Amino acid sequence: MKGHKTIGFHYGYVIVGCCFLIMFVIVGLVMSCAGIFYKPVSEELGVDVGKFGLYMSLNFLFSTLTLSFAGKLLEKYSARVILTLCSAMIAATFMMMSLFSAVWQFYVAGAVFGIMLAFLLYLGFPTLLNRWFKTRMGVFIGICSAGSGIGGVLFNPLAGFLITEYGWRMTYLIFGIIIMVIVTPILGLLLRDYPEDKGLKPYGEAELSDTVSSRSDGKQSTGDGIEYALAVRMPVFYGLIVFAFLMNATATLNVFVPTYMQEIRFSVEQASFVASAVMVGVTVGKVLLGMINDRSTLYGILTTIGLGISGLVLLLTGHIGITLSIIGGFLFGWAYAGVTVQTPMLVRSVFGNKNYARIYSNVSMAIAIGGAIAAGGWGLLADATSYGFIFIVGIAFLVLSGSIGLFALYIRRKNMRRQAA
Repeated sequence: MKGHKTIGFHYGYVIVGCCFLIMFVIVGLVMSCAGIFYKPVSEELGVDVGKFGLYMSLNFLFSTLTLSFAGKLLEKYSARVILTLCSAMIAATFMMMSLFSAVWQFYVAGAVFGIMLAFLLYLGFPTLLNRWFKTRMGVFIGICSAGSGIGGVLFNPLAGFLITEYGWRMTYLIFGIIIMVIVTPILGLLLRDYPEDKGLKPYGEAELSDTVSSRSDGKQSTGDGIEYALAVRMPVFYGLIVFAFLMNATATLNVFVPTYMQEIRFSVEQASFVASAVMVGVTVGKVLLGMINDRSTLYGILTTIGLGISGLVLLLTGHIGITLSIIGGFLFGWAYAGVTVQTPMLVRSVFGNKNYARIYSNVSMAIAIGGAIAAGGWGLLADATSYGFIFIVGIAFLVLSGSIGLFALYIRRKNMRRQAA
């Protein structure tokens, strides 16, 4: 196949597989499994868990700093080379962590993780999928981003077993070897920067060229888009930055769900069921939101925001019964999923494909900042008020972010009509 049809096998599927592997293994190990090391490592180092956990704050900080120029690097240099080197650096850092004896060394590791994850987590797979797919991008973004959650589900029990049997140092070493031996070579061998590198056109380009250039939901229907220099002068660009910040800030409420459930007199076991329901909602939501966005970005926003608000409302009324809380947790998980699915799809709909990496890298900074600020901010606000109150604020955040998203689509549709006139 040479890209003129989208039936049969297209090399873009290999790109999807590589991106899923990055999220499943690398992000799953670095981010989803970080917490299980906190207690054993901090006890051996003789530091408080909070002090040790600061290395993850540095992770977010350095991702934010790197994202300010990461998009430009991905446009100028080979994504294949960059992502392969980042994978190797993550692996090497894991292996070095098995030898650390002071907390400051973990802080350095956190900074390295943050720089590498700016490419691997926040920017790499949305950029590659945007290059390789003109249609069905949403479902593939959903599949890839779901990888981190699946990785967390599978690797956390493995990490617990390895730490118990062999200690945290050997576990870090094994994780590093897994990435170095499996993921890094696959990325180096199979990743390609553009469809043209394989003599192909992007998946779905032929079908897309047969459609009208303007759609009622405001989705971009051509391979063109808005120049970066023009995009950063548009108010809607900063609106999407606020959208991304509010979405991830709301998503971090997930951390406080178990504590809230125990506060309203449910058992630890029941609270764990609700927390698991959130993660199921995240995983299912990522895939289905991708499918919905392929049909309509408008419907994607309405689903993300509507189900997220419904979930928080049910959690607030969850004292009536555990079943309501479990359903609420599952629905709230869709808002969490919207961070990595709805945000890139909305950016693509509003600004198109041109300079997508640079534009989305700026929006991604708000995702990282939102997580870093809200992770501590929610706890302080809950201490001053209650956990129920921060869920109410989360509802307000979702209402505001949904309004921004809908307005962004309205502006894009208005501009497209003006261009067509």
